[in-house]
Formats: sequence, C-alpha cells, structure tokens
Amino acid sequence: MAKRCYYEILEVERTASADELKKSYRRLAMRFHPDRNPDDPAAEEQFKEAKEAFEVLADAQKRAAYDQFGHAGVNSGAGGGGGAGFGGGAGFADIFGEVFGDIFGGGGGRSRAYRGADLQYHLKITLEEAVRGTTVEIQIPTSKACETCSGTGAKPGTGRKTCGTCQGVGVVRVQQGFFSIQQTCPACHGLGEIIEDPCGTCRGAGQVETQKTLSIKIPPGVDSGDRIRHSGEGAPGEQGGPAGDLYVLIEVKPHPIFKRNDADLLCDMPISFVAAALGGEIEVPTLDGRVALKIPAETQTGKVFRLRGKGVQPVRGGSPGDLLVSVHVETPVKLTSEQHELLKAFERSLSGEQGGDIAARHRPREHSWLDSVKRFFDDLRGD
Repeated sequence: MAKRCYYEILEVERTASADELKKSYRRLAMRFHPDRNPDDPAAEEQFKEAKEAFEVLADAQKRAAYDQFGHAGVNSGAGGGGGAGFGGGAGFADIFGEVFGDIFGGGGGRSRAYRGADLQYHLKITLEEAVRGTTVEIQIPTSKACETCSGTGAKPGTGRKTCGTCQGVGVVRVQQGFFSIQQTCPACHGLGEIIEDPCGTCRGAGQVETQKTLSIKIPPGVDSGDRIRHSGEGAPGEQGGPAGDLYVLIEVKPHPIFKRNDADLLCDMPISFVAAALGGEIEVPTLDGRVALKIPAETQTGKVFRLRGKGVQPVRGGSPGDLLVSVHVETPVKLTSEQHELLKAFERSLSGEQGGDIAARHRPREHSWLDSVKRFFDDLRGD
C-alpha cells in the first residue's frame, strides 16, 4: 500500500509554517495517542503516521528533500521504530514531552541515532545500453571524517568534555504541573558532550562534504522509470545512525530509429511507391544488425510487419518482445519532365482500361472514402 502524503496526514498545506505544523501535530497526537485510545489499532496507526510525518517536515533539510523527491528522498522509516513502541513502553507524559519539549527551550525529542536520508540519482542511458545492459560510473555527494580533527569536531590539541547541563545523558527532564517532560538537552543537542573550541575546518561537525564514485551495474532490459537500489550508499546517518540508500532512476534517451513499448520495439520504414505496388525485399535495421523483410505487392501505407523476437528481453524475465515495422509509402519529389510524362502516361493507361471504375479497381480506399463522402452529403440533403 502506497504511503500517504505527509502534508495530508498532518492536515496542512504544503506552504504550512513550522508553527502550523507543530499545532496540527499537537492536535493529532492528543487525539490519537494509544494511551487515550486503548484497543484501537486504527488510532494507533494514525498516531504513528502523524509522528513520522512531523519528524520529517519539522526538519528543514528533510522537508526540502521530501518536497523534491517525495518518500524516496527521506528516511522511509522515520519515526517507525519509535512509533512501534508506544503501545508498550512509552507513556503519554513521555510522548507529550517529545512533542512540546521545545516550549521549555529544548529540541522536543530524546537523543537517538538517525538513519541517513535516501538519495535519488537521475541516470540517462541509450536504448542500446538499456537493452543489453551496461556498467556506468557516477559521482554522488557524501561525507568523510575531517582530517584536521580526525573526526572529533574539536580543534587539534583540544577535545570534548561531558555536558554540564545533562551530565552526559543527552536529555533533561522538566516538571510542568503533573507532566514530567523529557527533552533533548539544549546545551549539547543530545550528544552528552560539548566542544568548547570547534575545529575550524569542519566547524565542529567532525565530517566534511566530499564526492565518491560508484560503479553502477545496469541489468539488460531496464526501461525508463525503473529504479536500481544501492543499500547504504545514501546520505550518512546522524549521531552514529546507518546511511540511507541510493536509488538510481533510469531514463532511456530517445532513439533516432526505434521507439519502445514495453518489450516491443517500433520502427517506421519508408518505402517507394514502386516497391509498395510491385512488392519486393527490403533491409530493416534491428538492434542486432540488418535483416531482410519481404514486402508483398499492393502494400499500403500503415501496414505493420512483425519480426518476432527482435524486441527487448524484459529485465524481470519472460519472452523477448518483437520488432514492429510500420511501412510508409513515400511519394516521389523533384521529378524531371520525363518522369512527369511517364506518370501521366501511367495514369492514362489506367483510365483506358475496360471493365469498371478506375478508383474501385486500382484505388479501393479512395473509392470507399468517396462513397462515404457522397452518402454524408446525401444525408444532409435528406435524399
């Protein structure tokens, strides 16, 4: 089942501000929390959906990725692990603190590792590469440990020290009335440690942005819209969390000769009116080389010939498709005076024949069409 839109879940517009998101989530969390709806699986599921949606949209970076790429651009499991435990270990006061802890100066959540966001790479390949398969190298953004501080985030010669606000726990509790609210430590942002003198290169992050090259294997038979997943090659996780996944989205470039329809290939083939009238043999291009195609006499424009097995072997298995060749009779252009006279003589030879109407005999489609036009005007006149 497809995941619902996060904005739809939170019942807000895509232009909603951070305050509007928080207000809507507050309302939904109060309504659907499992502690207030015991033995109601539907309410629990709606609560989990709302929490996941809020965790993504409340983060500016994740929201931007979601707005651009949809669910593929963010952690598909954001909030899934926390939501699964609400029916058991987490009390209503704890989750209330997660939602509203920022009222008292914190980030509103407990310190935890976050999985990195999924990334999507748009890859254009040729039809030949899609049909036969290939291997390409791409570059994607990533991060690595800062060489200046060896990944500590602290200026060389200094280090981290235990946070004095949370005593290294990463969270603090605030008593507000009958609620005991747990929230991320505002001093260390849940790390339990603080850096007094940050590294000048990474500014305390411990990592710097860079690029890495990946070798992507494209299996034979892929088509536009197919996605290839590379586990763990997405954005790095936060606070020790695992990296996201990389999705390579395939787009097949237009081909000068062939068009693709699932496993079949389509090709338009011009032929002379002499070959169409008298028949003959022509050479047809395929992805494996040229093949001979017999054209029967009196072939008309639009006639489709099927070359079985000359299409695409589907990536998910099955029989290869066919090559469908549609012939188009080409009218001669830039005729000489002699050729004009020859065609007029040919037309006169048809008109001089005995035994019936020339259109019905030599141009059956024209004859049938003219009959249809005559009946149309007769019906208009009421004859």
